[in-house]
Amino acid sequence: MYKLLIADRDNNERTGLNWLVSSFSTPFQQVFHAASVEELIEITENKLPDIVIVELDMIPNKLWDTYKKISEKYGHEIIVMTMEATFDRAAQAIELGARDFWLKPNSPTQIKRTLQKCIHNLKKNNVNKPQENSSQPHVLSYHSLFLENEVEGRDFHLMMLQTESRNEINNLLSFVETYEFQYQPILFPVSDCLICVFTIEGDLLKQEAHRILRTWEEIRHDPIAIVINDDTSNDLSLNEKYLQTRQAMELTFFKGYRQILHFKSVSKWVPIDVFLTPAEIRTWIEMLNSSSKDGIRDWMYKEFLNLSEPFPEPGLLRSRMTSILAQIHRFMKTYNLGNERMMKLYHQLFTSILYGPVLNRIVQEMLLFINEVIDEGKKQTDLSRIDVIEQGIMYLENHYGNSELSLDKVAEYVNRSPAYLSNLFSRKHGTSFRQILTNIRINKAQRYLIETNLSIQEIAERTGFTTSSYFGKIFKEVTGTTPREFRTSRDRTKVNLNSKENNKS
Repeated sequence: MYKLLIADRDNNERTGLNWLVSSFSTPFQQVFHAASVEELIEITENKLPDIVIVELDMIPNKLWDTYKKISEKYGHEIIVMTMEATFDRAAQAIELGARDFWLKPNSPTQIKRTLQKCIHNLKKNNVNKPQENSSQPHVLSYHSLFLENEVEGRDFHLMMLQTESRNEINNLLSFVETYEFQYQPILFPVSDCLICVFTIEGDLLKQEAHRILRTWEEIRHDPIAIVINDDTSNDLSLNEKYLQTRQAMELTFFKGYRQILHFKSVSKWVPIDVFLTPAEIRTWIEMLNSSSKDGIRDWMYKEFLNLSEPFPEPGLLRSRMTSILAQIHRFMKTYNLGNERMMKLYHQLFTSILYGPVLNRIVQEMLLFINEVIDEGKKQTDLSRIDVIEQGIMYLENHYGNSELSLDKVAEYVNRSPAYLSNLFSRKHGTSFRQILTNIRINKAQRYLIETNLSIQEIAERTGFTTSSYFGKIFKEVTGTTPREFRTSRDRTKVNLNSKENNKS
């Protein structure tokens, strides 16, 4: 931690700057105030501040050289401020080697930016390094962290930081490397998180964690979680503390990120059966086939989102979700939902189940995908119904001459039950299968009567009627006239039309 001196004749100015600096969460161990040039010199010599903010107007000309020599002697970072934007004041700032020149009233953004530059420069040049840092565990290494019984953990306390998105881990490392810790830890970056080893504990460690979380959220949008482990109750090695902390971080799968978790004790995961029971499989088949979106949502919420400690092991929960995904995949195959788009969504969900960081979000993604599958299944069902009807009509068109043609034969051809097919015909055409067949036969018979010289008996046989009398009866019921009258009227129409054509010529 660093020491700051604010030198200004105006008490309100000093108090306001002090409050502003404290709101920035800057790492200052102490902040001193000077109301006169005498106090400025005394504090500079006795307290050795790392950064000095000084009002140039408070230094009289007769003491200028004295203060300049003192400033050069102690080599601290200097920020000057004034009410007068004159050449003389600017020249004084240059003489002191000031980091920045503030013209009152000061901008909070400028104040924060300048202080950060000063601290960064102090850290870079190792000037007046805080005493707290000298006691840090400089002998620790990755061996200390990962090897059993390598180093005792009683005096060391861990803070583990992890981003929700693993793609952000490098940004987290860059952030921590430039972050101004109040109590400098030893940093151990690993593939999916960052471990900080401190010698502080309790409230100091919690305060540091809250500062880190708050500062991160000011500059980044991706959530992070922080786990604190300052347990001193057992004679554990540093490696054992690391394993405890990593297990505590796994609770983010259930609790989410953007928070600080405090390790209390090792909690054992609850064992679960990763496979669906036969009863659960039947339930899923029924829910999918009946398009029960509400039922599926309620089942998923009850199964995965109403959990409490002790939790199931996250890996087992992921396996259980893949068992559900297997049922969904069977449903997709049944309804021919294997197009490129649906399979891409399927594989995205599979990846999310395996690697998604938060259970709640995985469940929501599963529900969205299941709803999509159900909707596509309905569309496919509607299309298949239309295809069945069209296949049935085509079969009637090609076999209408068979007097033994029946609903059973057509149902067998389209691979559906007679009752189901009859229902489809009724819904699509608003009439019965028998009437549809009769209409097709009569339409064909009319063409024969108009376009051929076949006898009534021959036409009846060709259109599937068992006798010419039955044919005549049905023909009259449908058209309102007998086959013979229909042919005669058509012949008379042809004669009249030919006569008119001859007269014109």
